[in-house]
Amino acid sequence: MQRNRGTIGQKTPVWTCARIRTNKSRRQGNHIVESTSQTDRTVPSNKPDDIIRDNEKGTCVLIDVAMSGDGYVIKKETEKILKYKDLTTEIQRMWSVKTEVIPVIIGATGTISKSFRKYASNIPGKHEVKELQKTAILGTAHILRKVLM
Repeated sequence: MQRNRGTIGQKTPVWTCARIRTNKSRRQGNHIVESTSQTDRTVPSNKPDDIIRDNEKGTCVLIDVAMSGDGYVIKKETEKILKYKDLTTEIQRMWSVKTEVIPVIIGATGTISKSFRKYASNIPGKHEVKELQKTAILGTAHILRKVLM
């Protein structure tokens, strides 16, 4: 379940696992959001933002999203890949699927790395890089407006 990150009286959505159904098949895969991955061995970093498991293709994708300073986008991307290396190995061993870590890192002013488009193309669904950059810039502008006014 998701942790309550707001105030005590505030309700948060209580869901962690929603089935992906394109052919009305329940065995197709899982989309797990912000949930601790249960593993046989202790893994220090076992909570990526999204885990998408496709049983038909035999793949599993660990997605971790972050926003950083513009100068640290590539460094942050490398950190995310190394952070989930143990979890990737453990999931491959337990579930017998090919596992990949996809870091989605955008700088505060919309800066992306050279490999960002390659990573974004591996995420299921339709994603526009321009829209993601626009969202990052608007978020930064919102924070600046709150601080400066």
